[in-house]
Amino acid sequence: MKKTRRRKKHFLNILLTFWITFAGVVGVGIAGIMIYNTIVGKANAIALSPSGLTEAVTHLFEEKIPEDGGKMEDASVQSGKYGTILADEKYMKENNIYAKEAASEEEVTLSFGGDILFDPNYSVMVRLLQRANGIYDSISPELLEEMKSADILMLNNEFPYSDRGTPTPEKQFTFRAKPESVSLLNDMGVDIVSLANNHAYDYGEEALMDSLDILQEAGVPYVGAGRNLEEAVKPVYFIINDIKIAYISATQIERLDNPDTKGATDASPGVFRCWNPDYLLEKIKETKENSDFVVVYIHWGTENTEQLDWAQLDQAPKIVEAGADLIIGDHPHCLQPIQYVNGVPVVYSLGNLWFNSKQVDTCLVKASIDKNGLKSLRFIPALQKDCRTSLLEGEEKERVLSYMRSISPGVNIDAEGYIN
Repeated sequence: MKKTRRRKKHFLNILLTFWITFAGVVGVGIAGIMIYNTIVGKANAIALSPSGLTEAVTHLFEEKIPEDGGKMEDASVQSGKYGTILADEKYMKENNIYAKEAASEEEVTLSFGGDILFDPNYSVMVRLLQRANGIYDSISPELLEEMKSADILMLNNEFPYSDRGTPTPEKQFTFRAKPESVSLLNDMGVDIVSLANNHAYDYGEEALMDSLDILQEAGVPYVGAGRNLEEAVKPVYFIINDIKIAYISATQIERLDNPDTKGATDASPGVFRCWNPDYLLEKIKETKENSDFVVVYIHWGTENTEQLDWAQLDQAPKIVEAGADLIIGDHPHCLQPIQYVNGVPVVYSLGNLWFNSKQVDTCLVKASIDKNGLKSLRFIPALQKDCRTSLLEGEEKERVLSYMRSISPGVNIDAEGYIN
């Protein structure tokens, strides 16, 4: 009886050993096939050769073991030229880099509008607060749709957000918006604002500092001002469709040694001033070296005239030579000419987008780019009237396009506003 039990136990041990061995062989075989397919796939991507096979094996293990030893990312999530940067959240935060998704895989659309004002003591906000639907009654649905359809929309934020500070003594117009009004930027589809203007410091250092914090908390990147000079001159970058787009903003307004709108220093907050353009040109050159497309959004010119002043004409070629791919101007509160300087488009002034009660022609400018650079540039006519801005169509659209043709010699603008 005991002998029979020993034989039975011996048989079961043999059977168990067989199945364990069989499972191990199958598992190793499956793993081998998966590794082989991965290596061959990598090798095919870089040419199937002994050296290519070696590189494929190396690449396989580089993907599997992150350098920081942290949680492994899905290799499909971060890819392309800027995959390593996109995977490093700390690096992106420290360097003002934002990831965006484009509506199209073929191109990226960058739209630009001019001056906006959210001060509740001035007509545009007074009317907005009286209207039932707020911003949706202050900017036409068609224009809002155009603004929101852009992959990246930039406007000039011509005021601080704060409840603190005192107005600059003897300054004719001083602006300040309620902190909660920053939500209007999201309603308008804004992705980035410029603070490089002659009103960012209207209520002093306290209000400017509040403005920086409020925009940061709202998730709206800003350029052209900062807590110190390093922050004020720092570009904002967007990586979208594997294209790295840089935005730089500066102001040459208040052409004085001691202006009301303080320039940032190493130890104090302010705006990025470029009346002397040397530092701006240096930053453009530096930025161009690590970007695919550089936008310079600049506060310049003379108010309420389409005539360009000598400082605009002097600085535009220098900015182009430094590496700008597109120059967008604001401050005059009216439209100014479009020119090409050594092949680079310069839109000297966008005019008001939504700023006061005056009836004045305005626009959006939309640039489409891909990995080869600028594909198209379009001028989209609009009208600010009675504290409301609307997209123009028909005869009114053609009227504004004809005007832009008349003040922009050497530039062709077709019936849909495309510029070449």
